[in-house]
Amino acid sequence: MIFANGTLLPDSERKNIIPRLEEEIGRTRMGPPLEAEAVIAAVDALGKRLSNGEFDQLLAQFLPAGVTLDELLPLLRREALEEKLRTELGNDPFDTRDFQKTTARVYPLGVLLHVTPGNMPGLPVYSALEGLLTGNVNLVKLPHGDKGLSLAAFSLLAEQEPRIAPYLYAFDLSSREEADLKALAALADGVVTWGGDRAVTALRALAPAGCRLIEWGHRLSFAYVSGYEDKQAELSELAGHIVETGQRLCSSCQVIFLDTDSREEGAAFCREFLPYLNAAAAKRPGTGAQATLSGHTALLERIVEGRAEGEGLFQGKGCSVILRPDRELELSPMEGNVLVKCLPSGELLPTLRRQKGRLQTAGLVCAPEKREALTALLARAGLTRVTRAGRMSASFPGEAHDGEYSLRRYIRIVDTEI
Repeated sequence: MIFANGTLLPDSERKNIIPRLEEEIGRTRMGPPLEAEAVIAAVDALGKRLSNGEFDQLLAQFLPAGVTLDELLPLLRREALEEKLRTELGNDPFDTRDFQKTTARVYPLGVLLHVTPGNMPGLPVYSALEGLLTGNVNLVKLPHGDKGLSLAAFSLLAEQEPRIAPYLYAFDLSSREEADLKALAALADGVVTWGGDRAVTALRALAPAGCRLIEWGHRLSFAYVSGYEDKQAELSELAGHIVETGQRLCSSCQVIFLDTDSREEGAAFCREFLPYLNAAAAKRPGTGAQATLSGHTALLERIVEGRAEGEGLFQGKGCSVILRPDRELELSPMEGNVLVKCLPSGELLPTLRRQKGRLQTAGLVCAPEKREALTALLARAGLTRVTRAGRMSASFPGEAHDGEYSLRRYIRIVDTEI
């Protein structure tokens, strides 16, 4: 399906829509600008309707089993959106700023092409919302597996505020449909990509010269354990986070690093942590078979490749803890199969620097007196978020995105001589 001019259209209309886009976008940009207040009012109204349960049946149709939008709802409130603008662009982001002989004003970058993955429900909507808040025209390439959630959300948003309609288009395109992707990229002043290295490389080839490439690429996150404040609660919350996210998000825990050089202590931790992981997995029925398959497949691959020497597998029910002898941060087998590695704090910075540019969140578990020093060390190593163990994937108003305020990348400053 396609979303264009506030209407859902069959995919067969794509061949008619894309060739006309430049003309349509030109008319939109020649007209009155889309004000942030119009977007905020529409999103706030929809957020309230979501909170009141008006769209529960719609969400049940499109969301994966066991997934809710509870954590996103606070971000859809007027107060959160206004705070986001103030935090990222200043108290009066769109006001004229006068200097001695010039005037500076914030303008939209122009046209944004959003290419989003399917690992987080609602991500295409969130990405487009950031573009709308800054007054941009937004072209969205929907991810495989979106199942219609984003199209439904765009329809509701345009219905709530018709002024949004000409600033929002969405296409259910495959990455293999290069001609259409290239046509969309040719229209863009900025390409927003949330994919991995392969997706970024492909978009670099498609985007025209002078087009701003805005990368929110895949990141790696981990937990670091160096003592405890409340051991039972912290391990329980960490296990819950691992199972609930399926380790599919950039902020999901892939590796649990232990502040020790002792393999015996590593094995003892694995035995102690497994019951917590079992308990969390038991609360998520239906995920066990996939988790077991993912864990065994990863182990078999490593055995075949000769990389499993010194590895210890602690198998649970629909989950596992895997002790590995190296210190590298890497992607886990996911689905509740977490890696454990020993990494003394003295070796933390040089080890993590080998993944510079890919680091995101550290869930820090430690004694209270260590938190400040370890937080500073993790920040120096390149992490952009340091959280409590169970809140690695939690969102909050005003947070930065991979160490940057994203709205600043979607605008340009125009200086005019007085």
